[in-house]
Amino acid sequence: MSTFKELGLRTEIQKAIADLGFEEPTPVQAKAIPQLLESPRDLIAYAQTGTGKTAAFSLPIIQRLDENESHIQALILNPTRELCLQTSNEIKKFLKYLPGVEVVSIYGGDPKERQARLLRKKPQIIVGTPGRVLDFIKGKQLKLQNLQTLVLDEADEMLTMGFKDELDAILATTPETRQTLLFSATMPKDMKSLVDQYMNDPLEVNAGTQNISAENIQHTYATVRARDKYNALKRFADYYPDMYGIVFCRTRLTTKEIADELMQDGYASDALHGDLSQAQRDHVMNRFRNQQVQILVATDVAARGLDINNLTHVIHFHLPDQSEAYIHRSGRTGRAGNSGMSIALVSGREKGKVRMIEKTLGKKTEQIEVPSATDIRAQQLLHFVDKLEKVAVEEEQITPYLSAIESRLSDWSKEDLLKRVLSMEFNRFLQAYDNAPDLNFTGNRKDEKRERRKERGGMDRYYISLGKRDNITPGALIKILNQQLSRYSFQIGSIELLRNFSFFQIEKGLKNAIEKQFRNFSYNGKKVVVEFSSGKGRGGSGKPKGDKKFKKKKKKGFKKNYK
Repeated sequence: MSTFKELGLRTEIQKAIADLGFEEPTPVQAKAIPQLLESPRDLIAYAQTGTGKTAAFSLPIIQRLDENESHIQALILNPTRELCLQTSNEIKKFLKYLPGVEVVSIYGGDPKERQARLLRKKPQIIVGTPGRVLDFIKGKQLKLQNLQTLVLDEADEMLTMGFKDELDAILATTPETRQTLLFSATMPKDMKSLVDQYMNDPLEVNAGTQNISAENIQHTYATVRARDKYNALKRFADYYPDMYGIVFCRTRLTTKEIADELMQDGYASDALHGDLSQAQRDHVMNRFRNQQVQILVATDVAARGLDINNLTHVIHFHLPDQSEAYIHRSGRTGRAGNSGMSIALVSGREKGKVRMIEKTLGKKTEQIEVPSATDIRAQQLLHFVDKLEKVAVEEEQITPYLSAIESRLSDWSKEDLLKRVLSMEFNRFLQAYDNAPDLNFTGNRKDEKRERRKERGGMDRYYISLGKRDNITPGALIKILNQQLSRYSFQIGSIELLRNFSFFQIEKGLKNAIEKQFRNFSYNGKKVVVEFSSGKGRGGSGKPKGDKKFKKKKKKGFKKNYK
């Protein structure tokens, strides 16, 4: 199909699409829409955020709606509040000429009473997050017995965030005759089990290739010492003066620190993290969308659901533990036909993650150098010349003053004048990069171990007496932490699952909260112990002293007993 007109959509839908200026469907729309219009068969579509997937599933839903029926006909599940709002707002645009159809968004962080009033208007389409949808189902304010279509949007993100139990509970209340549509950028193992359990002979369509981010994204990394990451970040920002991008950090504390330092150093920057209220978050995002903020520093959790098409760069201050998270991060640039660049600042232990990412991408990433002082000065000068060429000259306003200015400058040569103009513009760069060192790191094994010790400084490691025999998965453990520490904002690091117990890393500063919240915690009837661990992972003890599962033996160090 080459145009939307050829898809056979209702006249009202076509008019709304035309008003939005859309003529040709994107690849995922061209593949999914005809299939969904012709068949009630379940469908799996691999597509990144920003590829037009909302229209791919919502236009067929609208086409099949019965406006005279006042029950819920379609449910769209999203991982975050922000994505819920974006999805519902986009659907409302497609309903411009169908005023009888109601769309309601339900999500956490908004009063339940207000959302309950909206549900009483008997909407045909619900867009919601799993937790809040399940709350309303349990409260019998949301009934899905007549549901026709269920959409799992960004399903891999929902599973990563620990929503598996909520999805199971929601799906159990829907009729078996429903059509299930799953849209995801990747297909992790736990999602395959969800597909096997809840989908019936689904058709698969690919908008591009599964697990591969957009081809117009340049994937790069630079090796630096942990202590030099901030200076390396500034050098890339100076080397790309038109940068409009997101810097991803592991913890909210680092996010705030980096954003504050950038602002103090004169960069248009701000932070997006879990400590912000919704009003503060909206303020930051409005400034970023209006490009008043050039560099947004964010955690993975806080940045979920962002949908901005013209980002030029994504910079990984810390690489994520999961390759799928790297794909989601990088996929925020290179959208809508634009090119983009993903830059990872890699040190110490993160080198192994680069190889994992390359395996997931199916291609090599490019190692690049941190720009030198000479590189940055040259790039900034060329950028200044470009601005001079494009500047609009208001001759009528300037001409009256030219003679006076010319008389003041009559003793200067063109070369003198050019030098003064450039010095006025670039003194900050000339001084900042005077005798600037090389930040590229090519250290030996001892240097790398030293760097790893420094990088671990932002995380604490804990033991929990739940393991694989308790059917614990990374997602289940993340969900436990989110539930028990719901009053706190935090970032989770690596997770190590063993048979009888596990270890997890979590942002520093939560020791007292963890001791309090897990003091009388039980899981499936089993008393659970969570304690601070000073171990270093596999090969070290890791287990708090006094635990009988660890026995110290002569010459053999610590041995794990799995009996």
